[in-house]
Amino acid sequence: MDAASDGDSIRVCQGVYFEQLSITKSVDIDADEGVVLAPSALRQNATGLATAVPIAAAIFVSGAAQVSISGLIVDGINNAVTGCSPRVAGIYYQNASGQISSVLIQNFRLGQGLDGCQSGTGIFIESGNGGSSEVKIENCVIHDFQKNGITANESGTHVSVRGSVITGLGPTNGAAQNGIQIGFGATGEISQNRVTNTVWSGCTEVMTCPAVATSILVAQSDGVNVSENILFNSQVNIFIEGNRAAIQKNQVFDSSVFDGIRVQGNECLVSRNRIQNAGEALIFILGDDNQVEHNVLADAVIGILKSTGSLDNKFLHNDFDNVVMKVQDPPTVSLAGLIVPER
Repeated sequence: MDAASDGDSIRVCQGVYFEQLSITKSVDIDADEGVVLAPSALRQNATGLATAVPIAAAIFVSGAAQVSISGLIVDGINNAVTGCSPRVAGIYYQNASGQISSVLIQNFRLGQGLDGCQSGTGIFIESGNGGSSEVKIENCVIHDFQKNGITANESGTHVSVRGSVITGLGPTNGAAQNGIQIGFGATGEISQNRVTNTVWSGCTEVMTCPAVATSILVAQSDGVNVSENILFNSQVNIFIEGNRAAIQKNQVFDSSVFDGIRVQGNECLVSRNRIQNAGEALIFILGDDNQVEHNVLADAVIGILKSTGSLDNKFLHNDFDNVVMKVQDPPTVSLAGLIVPER
């Protein structure tokens, strides 16, 4: 890496590498099969742009125009971090662009007694201070993370997350997990991924739940597209807090306590999804001028729950199977205070 010039390709030969990488030039890193990057101890090598939190990343990419990483196994099993700070991450792009493909990221979590720390993310993309990040994440596998599988935050960030498999820890009283998060002004597309087992076990009842876990979370971001994903086993499988989102052709199953798809925003399209088995409702709408059409909704008490006071929403050509109440319009409250996005 030190010897490389901008535009060089680096082949990583088979072996286990016990180091952290810092990348500031445009390079193509292509790992042979079985290459493992497992730092013997993670130390702070970055500072978050939005929050100034210390971050210890196995791979830190900063200010580079085009960094491609493929074929690597990134393992945080030996991270040796003994507190909530610094936050640990597998790959962190900061004001940097490129592609992450066919990468396995695992074991970015802290030790016993630290499971409540908001730390432990597979891939983190962030922009700030006038910079930008545009990153494609394709065909990756991420599991045994503590907080988020993938996070993309802040204005100037655009991500495409496609064809990846993200598996949460299952029921946990630690950090409320999110499989894939786009937030705080970032934009992007989330398509053809499989996200499962993000469940915060402290959330068991609608009226008393203090926090929720999600498969896909859009937090304070507009114009995000979510399509053709397979999502199951979470409190809310798709949570949109933003406007002009398009949620199409997803398969959503087993949303405990709350909703399969929950939209808190305006001018969103919820179309041609198959949603089955939800604790509160299969689709929840809080906002104006949203269109819900051609969805297949099955096995729940409520099909579509529209909050009182939401205006000019259209519900067209939806199919209901084993749904007791197709559309309900009661007073409801926002869950924006219960989501726990990473920032």
